[in-house]
Amino acid sequence: MTQQDKPDANGSTPGPSPQEQALSADLAPLRDQIDTVDRELLALLNRRAQLALDVGEVKKKYGAPVFRPERELQVIRKVQGANPGPLLGESVASIWREVMSACRGLEKPLEIAFLGPAGTFSEQALYAHFGHEVSGVPCPSIDEVFRAVEAGTVEYGVVPVENSTEGAVSRTLDLFLQTSLKISGEIALKVHHNLMAATPDMQGVTVVRAHAQALAQCQHWLTANYPHLERQAVSSNAEAARMASEDPTVAAIAGETAANRYHLHMVRTHIQDDPHNRTRFAVIGRYETEPSGSDQTSMILSVPNKAGAVYQLLAPLAENGVSMCRFESRPARSGAWEYYFYVDVEGHQHDPSVARAIEMLRANAAYLKVLGSYPSSK
Repeated sequence: MTQQDKPDANGSTPGPSPQEQALSADLAPLRDQIDTVDRELLALLNRRAQLALDVGEVKKKYGAPVFRPERELQVIRKVQGANPGPLLGESVASIWREVMSACRGLEKPLEIAFLGPAGTFSEQALYAHFGHEVSGVPCPSIDEVFRAVEAGTVEYGVVPVENSTEGAVSRTLDLFLQTSLKISGEIALKVHHNLMAATPDMQGVTVVRAHAQALAQCQHWLTANYPHLERQAVSSNAEAARMASEDPTVAAIAGETAANRYHLHMVRTHIQDDPHNRTRFAVIGRYETEPSGSDQTSMILSVPNKAGAVYQLLAPLAENGVSMCRFESRPARSGAWEYYFYVDVEGHQHDPSVARAIEMLRANAAYLKVLGSYPSSK
């Protein structure tokens, strides 16, 4: 009960103050306008949803995929370009992504595998890319994400590719070499690591667990603040949080979502060594995307074992004006000191300049595999 609600000496309850009455009078017409706009928005959203259902019927007729990442990105770019403000461009993108997700869900809810359990950064990346009208399927390992998509039990998978601090996720790169799946999208996610435990004061904690990448991304902070704690790598940060919820001697490094899900105390927030820490995720599936206007192409190459081979291999990119934005090497595991090179270039594989470069690369390389072209997250 507020002060103005308390009965006075005569037992009566005083009404609102003059200031409150003036505030209410000034807000009333604005609130009426907001109510009117909300009704108009709802009508327009339902109209859009019906059009999406009509689009779905046409897609069924031709066997076209429900999710077209390049088309959705084109829609977002278009509305951002037409945005007069005051909404920020990123806010517009978030709103439209959820609108399209809701409309797409009426057509067919997508099932998408991710590195689980629930509460991982992979799950956050999933919803950042697809919106929330999808069904996330947690998998115990990156291998299982690939297997679920390859078996057709889910439409897509989301896997971590590289971190801005610790570099490439080696297991993902190795699986790209083996799979027939294509990359159809990427997500660059800001990663904030937090220390969490069953108790707020870390009383009785003897070990801290997280994914190996997260432990590496927080190693300096842990050394400075909890040097006595044993560090143990587990399959995911969310799995570490689940363990911490069941064992008071365990602390975990994970995201805020995991802390909420497993009812843990956030002992310290933002403990990553790099304040600008980001992780890049790839969307894998059987669908090859069409050009969106701002794309990236990923491929794997190997070269003959001779002097100048790598230089000669990459020369076609420069000759065709194709910019390389990532170059990563991995041992071929043949025992002969041979390597596979993971290369990302700007542009779509159907762009004339990129297509010419790929053909020249194919002629010079001992091995070439195009993993896919997809809308760039930059």
